Amino acid sequence: MVELRAFSYMDELQKQFVGYISTTARGYYPVAGQAALFLEIAPGIEINSLTDVLMKKANVRPGAMVVERIFGMLEVHADSPADVHMAGEVALDYLGLKEGDRLKPKILATETIERIEPYMSQIVNRFRDASMVLSDETLYILECVPAGYAGYAANEAEKKADIKLIHLTVFGATGRVYLAGTTSNIQAAKEVAESSLLALDGR
Repeated sequence: MVELRAFSYMDELQKQFVGYISTTARGYYPVAGQAALFLEIAPGIEINSLTDVLMKKANVRPGAMVVERIFGMLEVHADSPADVHMAGEVALDYLGLKEGDRLKPKILATETIERIEPYMSQIVNRFRDASMVLSDETLYILECVPAGYAGYAANEAEKKADIKLIHLTVFGATGRVYLAGTTSNIQAAKEVAESSLLALDGR
């Protein structure tokens, strides 16, 4: 039986978030303002059949698909939120599940580092896929499970706070979000990111 781990709609993709997707994914890149659906299932190999069904039955395009031994992650997007919601219905129908069968996000850890030290900023920049964190900025890190929800948290934070997206991990054992900016803006982003995850229901 397929387990629905993560399932989240995004009504409006933000500019930095779609920029991140375009640097890391190999599908049809989304643009800011489009709607999207992120989902994660187990076992991972089942994401292939699910993606094929969505492409046949819903008017969406895949931006990212990751097939791991345990987990599979898929992001699809479209100009119309209605098309994205239709894709979600197709996915749930194919899996024989309801939205409430998804796992509820769990925040494993958070860190806020003020006035980041120059060498520390350089280490972070070595593995980042998006913007660069600069010395003396404040860095915020969030770790959550399932990993697919990290993208949702990052997009919601960017929507409400003036921050830089530094790095994201949206598949694997855990998801991670790295954001940087002024201390006040990071505090606002932290509140939005964490509250948006806690507001999602599930098992």
